[in-house]
Amino acid sequence: MTTSSISSSHKIRLLSGAACLALAAGMPQAVAADAAAPAVSKEIETLTVEDGGTGPCKAIMAQDGALPTHTIFRPRDISAIGKEQPRLPIVAWGNGACANSPWEHVNFLSEIASHGFLIIAIGPMPVDGKRGGGPGGPTKASLLTDAINWAIAQNANASSQYAGKLDTSKIAVAGMSCGGLQALEVAPDPRVRTLMVCNSGIFINSKGAMGGMPNLSKDHLKKLHTPVIYILGGRKDIAYANGMDDYKNITEVPAFAANLEVGHGGTYAKPHGGDFAKVATAWLQWQLKGDEKAAAMFQGDPCGVAKMEGWKVEKKKIP
Repeated sequence: MTTSSISSSHKIRLLSGAACLALAAGMPQAVAADAAAPAVSKEIETLTVEDGGTGPCKAIMAQDGALPTHTIFRPRDISAIGKEQPRLPIVAWGNGACANSPWEHVNFLSEIASHGFLIIAIGPMPVDGKRGGGPGGPTKASLLTDAINWAIAQNANASSQYAGKLDTSKIAVAGMSCGGLQALEVAPDPRVRTLMVCNSGIFINSKGAMGGMPNLSKDHLKKLHTPVIYILGGRKDIAYANGMDDYKNITEVPAFAANLEVGHGGTYAKPHGGDFAKVATAWLQWQLKGDEKAAAMFQGDPCGVAKMEGWKVEKKKIP
């Protein structure tokens, strides 16, 4: 394994040996030793973003030789995961501009991972101030499906560091801007348990979708089968109208729309991902872990998000 550095704007320090704090006990998932799987996970480079996040497990960002097309964010110490500690839900992430790098979102994704999630983002790991180590975009939504397939295979491979450590029944797809459209495209996958759309929405006028963006119609929303949250940047956000129109047209599943007037750029680059990370983490904790404290962020009137400074919310099929 080698270590490297990244742009100081992301405040990244090298991997340290601090252990993950204790989490509630969970039952390990059975491992199929003979299951067919891609190359076994082998991390070739790791970095710590900021201080590793505010969650109970300090997180790292990693480049895995068995999945060079993606970047992984995970708790640093996974030795007790699936034994004394709960297995990690899986989050597949698509980037803004359909970019082949999560460089704009590393603070945000690291923060979520520190609360006990495995996040697999499209694009090679950004290092040494680069915006990405691979060819430019646009990327395809199928890379989110690749991330899910890889995680499930690694969990079932007895030789993988992730063997029995991932909760393959708890999967989310998420993304920002063009990445949000990618998440919408693959959300009908029956393995997906929740959808998170950030600064995005299906174009009201389908001709607005530019090169490489999934050109979905509003009819696609009828295919959603899970709870969905839209996290938007308010009326300053160029995706506001599209996202809120999606929300209006979703009628069959629980939906939550949260707006903070910060524009299309959100708060991803702020320390620990800012308020967007707080809302996103709570949603994933509720939907993928059944966390009752996190549920209070979205349930009730007013709900917890509505009590946060500057946030406006709408919801349906959520008490």
